[in-house]
Amino acid sequence: MSVTLDSYEPIVGRQVLDEIRFLAEHLKGRRVLHVNSTAVGGGVAEILNRMVPLLNELGLKSRWEVIKGGEAFFQVTKRFHNALHGRAAEFSRQDFRLFLETNAQNARTLSLEAEALFIHDPQPAALVLEKPRQGGRWVWRCHVDVSDPQADLWRFLRRYIDRYDAAIFSAPQFAKPLPIRQLLIAPSIDPLAKKNEDLSEETIREVLHRLGVPRDKPLVTQISRFDALKDPLGVIEAFRLAKRTVDCRLILAGGGASDDPEGSQVLAEVREKAGKDPDILVLELPPGSDLEINALQRASAVIVQKSIREGFGLTVSEALWKGRPVVASAVGGIPLQIAHKYSGLLSRSIDGAALCIKQLLNNPAYAKRLGENGREHVRHNFLLTRHLKEYLLVLIALEHPEDVIPL
Repeated sequence: MSVTLDSYEPIVGRQVLDEIRFLAEHLKGRRVLHVNSTAVGGGVAEILNRMVPLLNELGLKSRWEVIKGGEAFFQVTKRFHNALHGRAAEFSRQDFRLFLETNAQNARTLSLEAEALFIHDPQPAALVLEKPRQGGRWVWRCHVDVSDPQADLWRFLRRYIDRYDAAIFSAPQFAKPLPIRQLLIAPSIDPLAKKNEDLSEETIREVLHRLGVPRDKPLVTQISRFDALKDPLGVIEAFRLAKRTVDCRLILAGGGASDDPEGSQVLAEVREKAGKDPDILVLELPPGSDLEINALQRASAVIVQKSIREGFGLTVSEALWKGRPVVASAVGGIPLQIAHKYSGLLSRSIDGAALCIKQLLNNPAYAKRLGENGREHVRHNFLLTRHLKEYLLVLIALEHPEDVIPL
């Protein structure tokens, strides 16, 4: 059965849905276009996969386009991604030329006609050069941590970001001095998606058996792309420290995205560091492994998200929605999701993460309470319905640029 807006009523209540429909009445027939760099893998694609059909149900004409690029383009934009997160990097004129040429090629093939265009992240940012010809209101939707970007790259991207009508960031600390309107919208999870829906114990048991995951010990799990910024090597170190006093097993599970060419290298480093340790299981999950991710999270005693830098970290909300206690780094948008010692535990080092893991494994009642608090926090703040409402408010605000409409 297809998911409609009414499907969310048991979770969020009728009033929330009435508010969404009221806002949508003012936007009937508006053409809305989202553009990003990948159709699968990563939180952006997951959000758009559910957001676009709901916008259409509400009477808007919503579309989603994915830019195309060769391996060299995605190598460059992956380095853009890392540099925007503050990692040292150098870029040549050829890198910038390839970026602009690929954007120009996509501008010639994509249909960019819409009243409102949401361009997601840096990969398609230069499409805004088409704004004078195409018209419409253009929004740069930034999902990454740009609180301390590499200076040369930021200066280059500013040439294009400044041409937008507005920019949306995921956390307050990502805001930058810009001549355009800036808005704050946190990402969201869909509670009805296969990755987040309720599962029976029988289903969880079957999935873990198929994956070869024994349940004779408490499971400590991190599920993320195999990306150096997710620090899977640091997770292994923290686990080994915790395991000195608490017997447990580590699951490192994840996959890649079509716009992330570094994943295989990081995965190889993870496997090398794990070695032949029987209590460290490294699972490479193919695209579409939502059921597997759901089951692994629900079977875990503790879920870790030890990112070095993070845009928002939706895996935290996914874990909290399932009532799981989470140990996470205090970076990016994670502190918006976790109030320390109330809805999870925040750490700032490998030793700190190990201590938090041990504390939760040694005190299941405390871990359960954190998970329950986290689920309610996600219900009120990080579900798709809240995100949908705020996008509708943005569309209304774009039609009234002289007004300030707080979100």
